[in-house]
This record gives sequence, C-alpha cells and structure tokens, in this order.
Amino acid sequence: MQMPKWKIVVVFFLAVPLSFVFGEAGDVASGREMGDILGVTHARGRYYFGEQDFLNEGADRILGLGSRVVKVWFTKPADSYPWNSDWPEVSSLVEMAKTPYFRTLFDKPFTTFILMAFSMDRPAAYFRNGVTDEQKRDEQEQFYELAAHLLKTYRNTDKTFILQHWEGDWLIRGNYNPNSDPTPMAIAGMIEWLNARQAGVNQARKEFGCEGVRVYHAAEVNLVVKSMNENRPNLVNRVLPHTRVDLVSYSAWDAMEASSRKPDVFKKTLDYIAAYAPDSAAFGSKNVYVGEFGVPANRFSAAEIDRRLSNTTRTALAWGCPYIVYWQLYCNELASKEIAVPVRNNDDVKGFWLVKPDGTRGRAWDFFHKMLN
Repeated sequence: MQMPKWKIVVVFFLAVPLSFVFGEAGDVASGREMGDILGVTHARGRYYFGEQDFLNEGADRILGLGSRVVKVWFTKPADSYPWNSDWPEVSSLVEMAKTPYFRTLFDKPFTTFILMAFSMDRPAAYFRNGVTDEQKRDEQEQFYELAAHLLKTYRNTDKTFILQHWEGDWLIRGNYNPNSDPTPMAIAGMIEWLNARQAGVNQARKEFGCEGVRVYHAAEVNLVVKSMNENRPNLVNRVLPHTRVDLVSYSAWDAMEASSRKPDVFKKTLDYIAAYAPDSAAFGSKNVYVGEFGVPANRFSAAEIDRRLSNTTRTALAWGCPYIVYWQLYCNELASKEIAVPVRNNDDVKGFWLVKPDGTRGRAWDFFHKMLN
C-alpha cells in the first residue's frame, strides 16, 4: 500500500467573513478576495431565460452574484449549452476554445475558469482498458495544444485556467456503484492518463511561460470517505500518489452527507486527500479545492440548507482551499425522466440551483451573495 505523506496543518475556525486572506506557496497570490475563491458551476441547466446564448447567459448571472470563478463543461458543448446557440463542429480542443461562445466567455472579467475537459475522438474513460504509447502521446499533445493556446492568447490578462476531468471515481469504475472496486488495469491506466494530461500542460508552460496567465491541471476525486474509513481502493489512495497533478478537485457529496451527522468529517477528508496528493509547485500542500458541493433545495428545509452551506463553506475556507465551487447555477437534474425541457416549474427539478426555473433566486443565492458582497 502507498503510504501517505502526512503533513502538520494548523486550522483556524472562523465565522464566515466578507473577505478571507490566506497565504499560499509559489506563484499563487496571497490576500485573495472572496470573489476569487467562491465559484459556481454552469452546465446542462434544464431551463434558460431570455435570448442570449446559454453559456454566456449563465456566466453573466454568476458575475452578477459577485463571483469571478466559473466552472463549465468544455466537452460536447451543444449538449451542455443548447439554448439560443448554434455550435459549430470542431475537431480539436483548440478549435473549441476559439468558438465565438467560448471566446466571449474567456473575455469576461472572471479570474478563474475551471474547464471540465476530455481529449477528442475517444471515450472519456478509455484508460480503463489500459493506455497505449500512442494514446499517451496523443493525450499529451491535445492538452499541450490547448494549454499553449490559452497561455499565448490570454497572456497578461491575469486569468487562470484549470483543466480537470469529471468525477474520477465513477470514471475509473464505469458505473455508479461505490462498493465495486476499480480493477488494477483501470488504476494503472488512470495513472498513465493523468500523467499524460499533466505532461502536456507542463510542456506548454515550459515553452511559453506564464506571463500574466496561468494554466493548471487537476484530477477530481469523489469517493473519499470510504477510503478514509475502510481503506477501500479509490482514486485518492491508489492513483493520486503516482501522479504529478497540479491540483485535486474534490466533488464532495460523500463528505457533505457524512458531515450532516458528524461535522468534523469534511475537514478530515480534506486532510486525507492532501496527504495522498503530490505537493504542487504553485499551491504547495494546499492544492485541494472543492470542485462540487450543493444542496437539493426541494429536499431540505431552509434551516438545513443554511447549515449545510455554512458548514461546507466555512470548513473549506478555514482549511485553505484555493477554490470552492457550488453546484450549480441552474438545476440540471429533472424530478423524473418524463418531464420535458426547458422546464418552468420549480417542482420539475431537484433544486440544485442558485436561480429557480420560475426566475426567482434560491436560498443559496442569498447565502453566497452576502458572502461575496
């Protein structure tokens, strides 16, 4: 078993502040404002408003909230952002970045863009069957080309781009059963796959530098509590220690649920991830961010929504997460498969929202608006 490299972490528990200042290693600036830490995902919402293209309609809503961190799906955009949009066919990640919709997004005053990205022309989790040398070269090349484009195009804009995949513990399994362990072949393949993506980003940074722009690569874990409590094999303890990723995104649904019963679980999961993650030249040992957390408002009382939002956000801030990203702007989950989209009835979706289908703002909007403004 790969032994973790435990670190001593001093944690200060705070009330939620209007701005939160903490220092980080390397080139990550200290004294960051809350708007550069708290972010929102905008992907596959089941409703829209107005006539603006859907990608940028949502982006403008997030800016209106006061956040300058946005997470979007940088794959199959016609599926994720269909409304009021006519997406062109593209054959590369660079061509996707050059589409008018993404160019418009990247020109907006966000400081960080988190892009859920996969290489083109192959299944997202092809690595489960092993990775050939040719596939590693192509994976590295595609991420090199995208990172190089971003570094050259957005030089001196002070923007940060983070390239990450979607929830890796589902990818490595090929199913949604947390009790089925990933195969040794899938574990080995994911290590090769992540290192190839990272190698592409590293190559671009070496060749083009980071003059007023930064591009990082992240892995996303989503089953951490089981590994922490039962030593079950997952991405966090079997894959991460063998990678060189810049950052680790935590899709933190398991810790949120466990923390509803034991509030200290969330901090323990962040410590556990950091113990297995490789330190980052830019972020040091504080290279774990909350890439997803949310509360389905149609399932919980107002008091429970506030409690879950507060516990997760305060814990992540106190721990020192560089980003904390809420899921999400417009709800993407229908209440049943029979419901047609776009929806306009609040009960037709599960409530993962800042803005409801009827156009009113959810309780999470008010919570984050107060923090950000």
